[in-house]
Amino acid sequence: MAEEINKIREQATEHFKNGYNCAQSVALTFADRLNISQDTLASLAQPFGGGVCRMREICGAVSGMMICHGLKNGNNNPSDKKNKDNVYTTGQDLCNEFIKQNGSIICKELLGLKKKGDSPISSERTKEYYQKRPCAQIVADAAEIVARKIFFIEN
Repeated sequence: MAEEINKIREQATEHFKNGYNCAQSVALTFADRLNISQDTLASLAQPFGGGVCRMREICGAVSGMMICHGLKNGNNNPSDKKNKDNVYTTGQDLCNEFIKQNGSIICKELLGLKKKGDSPISSERTKEYYQKRPCAQIVADAAEIVARKIFFIEN
């Protein structure tokens, strides 16, 4: 199973290096397992990049984890308190694991920024961009958490 986890980490990283944002990179890694088209999933996840539209709030990789979690475990019945509580409990577990590995779920903290984003314009993806940002590693970590805790792929 370690080989499958490594493949998932690599796939999430490749999505990011191909220009997808953090949320898209995590979510797209599981499109087949979630039985949803990559186009739909990429569109759904796009606004969550950069800590929600580059506002540097909740990390896009964390949002990608929650999108996968909701599609896999959520439901559309507002009266199903048991499911809602289970989804919230598991969602907190996912976030706590992410915090344990990365120190925060807040984009600006993960990037070492002092303030939240002030521009909605995305950064150019240059060699320097990839060298100074931890995002590729972060999306790999988030994808691994999803694999282990939602799809139960273990070593």
